[in-house]
Amino acid sequence: MTGSTGGAPEQPTPPPTDAPPPGHPHGGPYPPGPPPDPLHSRQRLHPLSPALHGAKSLVVVIAGLSWSTLSRVGFGWFVAMVIVIALGATVLAVVSWYNTGYQVVGRELRIHEGLLWRRTRAIPLERLQAVEVVRPLLAQLTGLAELRLEVVGGGKTEAPLAFLGVAEAAALRRRLLALAGARTAAAPGAPPAQVPTQAGEPPVPAGRPLHAVENRDLLISQLLTPQAFLLPFGVVFVVAQFLSEGSWSFIAVASTLTAMAGILLQPVRRVLDDWRFQLARDEDRLRIRNGLLETRAQTVPLHRVQTVGVTWPLLWRVKGWLRLRLEVAGYAAGEPDQRNRPDRLLPVGDLTTGEAIVAEVLPGVVLSSLPLTPPPTRARWVNPLSRQVLGAGLAERVFVVRSGLLTRQLTIVPYARLQSVRVVQGPVQRMLGLATVHADTAGGAGAAAVDRDVTEAWTLAAELTTRAHTARPPP
Repeated sequence: MTGSTGGAPEQPTPPPTDAPPPGHPHGGPYPPGPPPDPLHSRQRLHPLSPALHGAKSLVVVIAGLSWSTLSRVGFGWFVAMVIVIALGATVLAVVSWYNTGYQVVGRELRIHEGLLWRRTRAIPLERLQAVEVVRPLLAQLTGLAELRLEVVGGGKTEAPLAFLGVAEAAALRRRLLALAGARTAAAPGAPPAQVPTQAGEPPVPAGRPLHAVENRDLLISQLLTPQAFLLPFGVVFVVAQFLSEGSWSFIAVASTLTAMAGILLQPVRRVLDDWRFQLARDEDRLRIRNGLLETRAQTVPLHRVQTVGVTWPLLWRVKGWLRLRLEVAGYAAGEPDQRNRPDRLLPVGDLTTGEAIVAEVLPGVVLSSLPLTPPPTRARWVNPLSRQVLGAGLAERVFVVRSGLLTRQLTIVPYARLQSVRVVQGPVQRMLGLATVHADTAGGAGAAAVDRDVTEAWTLAAELTTRAHTARPPP
C-alpha cells in the first residue's frame, strides 16, 4: 500500500479488493459482512472424533484377545485388560485429535499431525482425483462423516479426515474439488448431491440413474458362493464331532464358532458393502452410492477408467448373473483394504444389465459380440483344462481377454489406455512355440493373452501398439 506523508489531506478512498481487511492487524475491527474464509486457517477435526476412534480401538482390542486369553486370566481380569487398553487408546486418540488439523493454502491441502514428531503433509490439489464421503455406523449415529482423498499415483488413500460434521465435510469436499479444477464440483448454491443428511439416509446419486441392485438379488448371489454353499457341511461336521466326543469345552465351542464366523465374513461383508447399490451417470462421470452400516458416496471420472472386468462365478451361471469391476487410474492399487477401492460397477446383474452398463462406460462395446479366438491346440500341454476357455481378440475400440475355468473372467482394455505392450516367453512356452502378450495400463493390472502362437503374439503386440498410438488424443 502507498500513502502520503505530508501536504493537504487526501479524501479517503475505499481500499482495493486485495488489501487487508479492516480486521487485519494493520486495520481496525471487522466491517459488517461475512468473516474470512475459515478454510484458509488451521481447522481441527470434530470434537467427537476421539470417542469414535476409541470405540474402534475397543473392537480391535476385543478381537485381538483370543478365547484362550479369557480362559487363562478369567473373566474379571479379561474385562480389566480390555478397559485399561481401551482407556489408553482413547487418551492417545484425544492427544492425536488435539495435534491434528487441516488447512487449505493456495492449491495445497496441508494435514498437520504428531505430538513428539510434528509432521505436515502437503497434498497438491492438482493431483487430487476424487474426494469420497464415507459414513461408518458410528459416524451415522453421531451425525459425522469422513473424507477420503484419492490422489493420482498415490500408494494408498491419502489424508483421511476422520471425522467432520456432515455440513463441514460437504463444504470442504466441494471446495477441494473446485480448487483442483475438478468438473465434479457442485454448482454454486446447489445442495451437495452425494453427501448424507443428518438423518443418516443418503440421497439417490445425482445425474441420470442407470441401475439399482435389488437387495434380494444381492443376498441370493452371496448364498451362491463357496463359503455359504459349504457352510451346512461344516455345521454337520461340527455336530458330528460334538456327538462323538460326548462334550466339548467352552473354549473348543467358542473357537469353532469363531472359525465358522470367519468363513462367512466375506459374503456378509459384501452384502453390507453393496446394500442399496445405486449407479448413475452425470455427464462424464459415474456416481456410485452403496453401503448399509458404512455408506459411501463415490465419483468415478470415466476418462480415468483403465479396464472393465466381467466375472461369471460358477454358481452364478445357473441364474445367468455376472459382476462388473473397474480399474481406475489414480486410485490406490496397493490399498490393503479392498473396500476402499472404488472398483464396483455392478455387484450382481444379468447379461442385459451388464451390457447396458458397459455401453455407458465404453461406448460401442457389446459383451455378447466381442471377438475371441482360443490359443493353438498345442497350448493344451500348458493348460490342459482351460485351453478352450482362454481367448483373446481385437475389437474396434478395445482389447479383450478371457480366462478362468470355474470362475469365468473377461477383461476389456480400451486402446487409448494402453501404456505398454510386452511379449513374454517361459521355458516351456519356448519349447512349444508359444508366448504371452501383456497389455499394461496405468492402473497396473491390464490384460494378458496367454499361450498364443509366437508369430501371432508378435503380430498382436505390433497391432496393439499401433492402435494405442492411433486411439490416443494428440498432445
